[in-house]
Amino acid sequence: MILIAIISLGGIGIAGAGLLYAASKKFEVYEDPRIAQVQEVLPAANCGGCGYPGCSAFADACVKADALDNLLCPVGGSDVMSKVATILGREAISSDPMIAVVRCGGTCEARPRINQYDGAKNCAIASSLYGGETGCSYGCLGYGDCVATCPFDAIHINQETMLPEVIDEKCTACGACVKACPKTIIELRKRGPKSRRIYVSCVNKDKGGIARKACANACIGCSTCQKECPFEAITLENNLAYIDHTKCRLCRKCVPVCPTNAILEPNFPPRKEKVAEESKENKEETTK
Repeated sequence: MILIAIISLGGIGIAGAGLLYAASKKFEVYEDPRIAQVQEVLPAANCGGCGYPGCSAFADACVKADALDNLLCPVGGSDVMSKVATILGREAISSDPMIAVVRCGGTCEARPRINQYDGAKNCAIASSLYGGETGCSYGCLGYGDCVATCPFDAIHINQETMLPEVIDEKCTACGACVKACPKTIIELRKRGPKSRRIYVSCVNKDKGGIARKACANACIGCSTCQKECPFEAITLENNLAYIDHTKCRLCRKCVPVCPTNAILEPNFPPRKEKVAEESKENKEETTK
């Protein structure tokens, strides 16, 4: 009896194994081996900056896409996309390095507080409840949602200005901070040569007088910068100037004419002082 039971159980086991094998072959899902190869060269940040849930999903999208024109790994940049193109036998797509930029100049000094928020220190929650502690309802709330969401420790809150600051060397332009900011004051722009860029550090769409009253550094929509730009890179809409980073040639002509210093030019060398020119003019007047 024992022998019969063993043989019966063995037969059932063999039959079950055969059925499982047949089923696995019938319902087997084929995965293109190139997906694993592409994933191997990706930075494995899984930041979602590419628009996909993670590097695995992005690798799958690259393999299935007819072209890589609209696909980019912001962390790896052109170097990684070049490797991906080589694996897939496609043309490498070059792209300008990007960086996150905080478009708010509302420091504690320029944007005085008119009330006090006593709720959860979270930008998303605070933004849904009220306009902020200052007269500017467009500016940064300063509670650090962008800091908490950055996977590369590339953004921090300056405790003196209470504004977020991006660390150029660490930022990979993954876009996590952009998505986290409920005030949409953070955007991705071209990093620029030597990490130099020019942008309007304000998103206030109120009329000039109201904006200036709320923040000393606000754009007042005077259009002076737009008239000064020789490359038509500046547009004025809803009382707010905006510099198109794809058109800007970094000539810096718009910066000194801004009456509120709302246009920033990080990482440029200091401007030459006009002391020497004024001295020369004074000497000429004295000679005359």
